[in-house]
Amino acid sequence: MESLEGRVEQLEARLTRGIGEPAIVAVAVSTASASVYFALGFVARDALGVTPLVLLAVALFYLVTSLVYLEGNVLHPERGGASTFARYAFNELISFVAGWAIVLDYVLVAAICAVAVPHYLAALWPALDARAWEIAIAGALIAAAALRNARGLGVERLRRSFWIGLLNLAFLVVLAALVVALGPPLGDPFSNGGGPFPSVSDLAFAAAVATVAATGIEAASGLAEEVRLSRRALRRVVGAGSFSVAVLLGGVSIVALAALPVRGGQTPLGGEYLLTPVVGLAETLSPPALADAARIAVVAMATLVLGRVVTSQLLGVARLTYSLATYQQVPSALGRLHERWATPHLAISSAAVLAFAFVAIGDVDLLLGLYAFGALLAFTIAHLSVLVLRFRERDRRRVFAVPLAVPVRGVGVPLPAVFGALAGAAGWVSVIILHAGARWLGLAWMLFGLALYVGYRRTTGKQLTRRFRVPEAVLREPQEREYRSILVPVTGDPIDVEIVSTAGRLAAEEGDEAEGPPMLEVIYPLEMPLSLPLDASLPEERLEQARRALQRAKAVGEEYEGVHVQTAIVRARSAGQAIVQEARRRGVEAIVLAAEAPSRTRGGGVLGGRGAPLDRALGDITRYVLDKAPCPVILTAPPAGEVGERSGVGP
Repeated sequence: MESLEGRVEQLEARLTRGIGEPAIVAVAVSTASASVYFALGFVARDALGVTPLVLLAVALFYLVTSLVYLEGNVLHPERGGASTFARYAFNELISFVAGWAIVLDYVLVAAICAVAVPHYLAALWPALDARAWEIAIAGALIAAAALRNARGLGVERLRRSFWIGLLNLAFLVVLAALVVALGPPLGDPFSNGGGPFPSVSDLAFAAAVATVAATGIEAASGLAEEVRLSRRALRRVVGAGSFSVAVLLGGVSIVALAALPVRGGQTPLGGEYLLTPVVGLAETLSPPALADAARIAVVAMATLVLGRVVTSQLLGVARLTYSLATYQQVPSALGRLHERWATPHLAISSAAVLAFAFVAIGDVDLLLGLYAFGALLAFTIAHLSVLVLRFRERDRRRVFAVPLAVPVRGVGVPLPAVFGALAGAAGWVSVIILHAGARWLGLAWMLFGLALYVGYRRTTGKQLTRRFRVPEAVLREPQEREYRSILVPVTGDPIDVEIVSTAGRLAAEEGDEAEGPPMLEVIYPLEMPLSLPLDASLPEERLEQARRALQRAKAVGEEYEGVHVQTAIVRARSAGQAIVQEARRRGVEAIVLAAEAPSRTRGGGVLGGRGAPLDRALGDITRYVLDKAPCPVILTAPPAGEVGERSGVGP
């Protein structure tokens, strides 16, 4: 059978070759195009005649957010979006908060789109407009989307998404044009029909709900590692995406409010067509035969677009959870890749179960409010992060930068990012104040996530704000691989806790009473100078330091259930030789090693004259062990120049 690592590399190679500007635009605009089918009714219900202005304002927010995300991605081209920006601007805790909020939004959008599909189908088959059918159809959509994601989505899907998105944009434009030409006499789309002006709270909630259109930006940002675009191409991406969203949100809403105007403080868009606003638009056409044909086309297009968004949202969960797992912000099991399909199947299945739970709740108002809670929190963090990075990484070259910057302490502060941060924060506060359900459920979700994060970090002996990264190869390891005996060299440094925790987790996963308990062989290599024999007496202080290090390592290792720890002081001329010799002598199945920092020496000239520094990726001890070790080597070390620690797998 083909190896898991080979499978992942093939998938990534295919994805990298296939993604370009069209696919990025398709991913970014996908949720905006779907939002017309389910969010327009809720926005119109609350904003009434101000709906077009609200949606045009959201289109402006989309443009600003696109610019901010592009700058963040060119600085740090990693999957993760707002979570990645916050990692480099602030710390791992803030990064987790942003990522956890976006995970919630992905699941919510999937659930809302799944709920909307049976309502559109009911426009053709009224019997489907029943609660049982709604749950059954939505559940089937989510299950199918989860299965497709678990089996792996190829780049062909992104290409199809582009053409479907283009077709949907053309379809909505043609439908709007037909309504203008063949529909009823158009009213004033900005009129409240003699009713009262919408309250500030209603307008705030409508605007917060409308930001669902911007979720696609986060999904497109998740492809940053696979895409390399020129500055001109990046500008085209922003321009095409923003134009599409302005047409979808502003143009369609103006025609819809003109064809189904507000009368007496109400509009059919927010009443009988609350969950199917585009069906309402089609039914204004005449003659009736044309309205029937348009209704059938709307149902077909809505089912196709909403169904694909369900799939793309679960894909977003998978990619983001995988990123959080590589940075050890959630348990590694959530990011573990399936041996055959090379996908984080546990994250996908968990998200699908949660999405179905939201479907079962059935309160779309609550789900949209909860979405606004998570989205506005994440977008606010993203904007603030890019502002902070302007100061923290002022000297880094930016292929793309948010325009309209004003100088502050020698740094250009982009006004669009300031506007985005203020607008996002104001919207989030308004949801907290005005929507009780979203407030309590949103806070409960975040508290649950923080408890998971803190518990996981504390259990594994990691600080809450420092960066720890597991290379992706760790998550690609088949789960059946066994490390029942592990050699762990310690030095008395603080990183000992990290390496013993790593070894303890690996050993604890393999506990099997029939084969005996897993064992950690913890050694303290004592380097003896050539001027002394190996068995020479040493100062008591040095021996006491070694004993303390071994005692601490033993205490950490035995915190893992079923793991036994043996300790020993090993004298040798070289620490690297001692590690390799002990690994051979003890017959261990792996070495978990604290790699020392890379060595930097001057090259060129006699005795290291004026040449450039030789920046070696690994120090001498690490290199020796990797070259000579008789078993796999798992590295845990702070990379040079990076605040934090990284866990890695050696060749």
